[in-house]
Amino acid sequence: MFNPPWVHAKIAAMVQCQEQRQFFFSKPEISGKVVRMEQLWQEFFSDPSQWWDNKLIKKSPKYPDFKHKSTHEGLWIENWLNPSWVEAKIATMTLGQTQSADGSRSRVADSFDNDDIVSKLCQDGRLKDALHIVELMVQQNTQLPINTYVGLLKGCARRKALAEGKRVHALIIQSGLDSGIFLGNTLVNMYAKCGSLWDARKVFSTLPEHNVFSWTAIISAYADGGQGEEAINLFRQMQQTGITPDRVAFVVVLKACARIAALEEGRQLHSKIIRSGFESDVSIGIALVDMYAKCGCIEHARLVFDNTHERNVVSWNVMITGYVQQGRGKEALDLYEKMKQEGLQPNSVTYVVLLNACANIAALEQGKHLHYHVIKYGFESDVILENTLVDMYSKCGSIEQARRVFNNMYKRNVVSWNALIAGYEQQGLGKEALALYEEMKQEGLQPNNVTYVVLLNACASIAALEQGKQLHSHIIRSGFELDVIVSSALVDMYAKCGSVEHARQVFNSMHERNVVSWNAMIAGYAQQGLGKEALALYGQMKREDVQPNNVTYVVLLNSCASFAALEQGKQLHSHIIKSGIGLDVNVWNALVDMYAKCGSLECACRVFNNMHKRDVVSWNAMIAGYAQQGFGKEAITLLEQMQREGKKPDEATYVGVLCACSHSGLVNEGRCLFDSMRKNHGVTPTVEHYACMVDLLGRAAYLADAEEFINKMPIQPDVVIWTTLLGAARKHGHVEIGRRAFDCVVKLEPDNTAAHVLLLNIYATAGRRKEVAKIRKEMKDIGVRKMPGCS
Repeated sequence: MFNPPWVHAKIAAMVQCQEQRQFFFSKPEISGKVVRMEQLWQEFFSDPSQWWDNKLIKKSPKYPDFKHKSTHEGLWIENWLNPSWVEAKIATMTLGQTQSADGSRSRVADSFDNDDIVSKLCQDGRLKDALHIVELMVQQNTQLPINTYVGLLKGCARRKALAEGKRVHALIIQSGLDSGIFLGNTLVNMYAKCGSLWDARKVFSTLPEHNVFSWTAIISAYADGGQGEEAINLFRQMQQTGITPDRVAFVVVLKACARIAALEEGRQLHSKIIRSGFESDVSIGIALVDMYAKCGCIEHARLVFDNTHERNVVSWNVMITGYVQQGRGKEALDLYEKMKQEGLQPNSVTYVVLLNACANIAALEQGKHLHYHVIKYGFESDVILENTLVDMYSKCGSIEQARRVFNNMYKRNVVSWNALIAGYEQQGLGKEALALYEEMKQEGLQPNNVTYVVLLNACASIAALEQGKQLHSHIIRSGFELDVIVSSALVDMYAKCGSVEHARQVFNSMHERNVVSWNAMIAGYAQQGLGKEALALYGQMKREDVQPNNVTYVVLLNSCASFAALEQGKQLHSHIIKSGIGLDVNVWNALVDMYAKCGSLECACRVFNNMHKRDVVSWNAMIAGYAQQGFGKEAITLLEQMQREGKKPDEATYVGVLCACSHSGLVNEGRCLFDSMRKNHGVTPTVEHYACMVDLLGRAAYLADAEEFINKMPIQPDVVIWTTLLGAARKHGHVEIGRRAFDCVVKLEPDNTAAHVLLLNIYATAGRRKEVAKIRKEMKDIGVRKMPGCS
């Protein structure tokens, strides 16, 4: 009576199930099978050696756990036809009573001559099963051969299974097996491949002796662990002990040199390789090419490549990659053509590298040509290649083609989505990038940190603060708020969306901050015109011993330039010199720009003249400085010097020179420059250049010429150009031209306040009271209001 009500229903169901089971077993065809199954189990337990044990090596539950050697009848441990006593009986079995299906070796025999089973399990990825067998044998004090442990350690190294590797090491110690040089080398290699440098070095130091394999294993551990200098030092120690490096040792230490750009050490190794007679080895040739390329010595890399007698596809890929990494995409594509001429078949890696080259130099046509080859050679289903194609088309500005490749992909991963989202963001299509993110979520794919960084950049580019806040919420739920790159992108997004307070909150809550985080926050203050706060944060950055980089100084110098903080700019100049990064051309350009905008042309000239390397931005900054101060002739002289030194002026250069002519009244010089920029230098005038010319003519009182110039423009004049003419008419009191300019402005922008105020002043100066009253009424009717001035 105290039982819960569901008990009665449960018992009734059990009774019914038992009745059905008895009824089912009473059928003749089933009862016969049950009887035969019981007979087979009795035969099995009477002599298990007559049965193969397939439990650990079978790949499908359809295969039997035990198979009779003669009759080939099978037994399954989990079989509903089994007698009830089978399970308990199996639990009492001892190891070594059954044999595996290879026909000769016991599953866990006492002598353990079954290491091929362990090896097979390791190759199949069943590392835990193999380790379990070995542990059982060690528990029975069975002496195992060294090859068994070696096979397990190699399996752990392949899968980077450190925990399992340590268990194998413990078993070796427990079994009392002497860690000779062969087993010791394998242990060092396992720890190295699993990323445990400390354990690898500890095992290495306890080895009774070291041979070239031991040294190579530990050198490789440090090279792969990002400690190239220590790897090179170990290579020197190996030589000091009298051991001669072999081919593999040279390859490993060359990789270490490549990773830390140790060019001098790499050259010394090259000499030793030649003396050792290994220069004709293919793998060493590949390592040398890679080392020289990553050390920035691409000519030496090409020399080694050209002198290599035997080249395979990896050799070509490494050389092509070297060109791409050095920003020389054209040479990479040329080398690909030569590769085809020599009859060598490219692989998927070749096309991935070449497509990246096309993306870097915006070579759309070559990218399309490569896409054709990818399809021709059957690589179109390679997801990495398809992702690279999406990225290439996006970076080349063909976002429609990128979307077409994306839509046709058989299988898409998170990298695929990231590539297309980044493509939309790079093309300024922030809304489309955010819409694609919604599609990604609908397909059930989990975004990663790269996804969120790209999406936050998209929000920043279109000032989508609300969507940025929603992403912030998703980031917190996904657990990426501790990622320093994601947090830095959050700071940047909030700052660019005008929410500096939120940016500072995220910045203050970061558990880890790098120089990018500081730069994002400093740039946020600078972009919002909060120069003092930017400089204060720079002071805090130094107090926390965070080393500023080039970007930090460029942002701060631009901030000083924006509010003419000359003294703070000079202090930053001093810090740059002390930091030792003053050779960066971007920092020098920012210094020239800062001094020029702060009115210190003398300092700007001094910095400009001391620059070891100048790009077009350097010349533009100095010319703009002269223009701002009204030194037109000096600006023209500098332009001529720029051309003599072989630098090609760009659009910004001519904007600066024309502004300088305008501020200096150099009408004829300005006209000549405007005519020559297109005829002699191939620079097509933009609306900014036309605005400069209108300003030049207007300031010099050539209003009729300015109006005629506008009417003859090959492009549609914008509001700025007509407002410039209107301002000139206001300055010189030309009512009719002023009125026509006003009409053109309000046609484009009916509520333009500046135009109404300028025309009002023109009429007022001319004493035309009726027109003044009429303009005031128009302003009142359309709601245009002149803002009062303030000091």
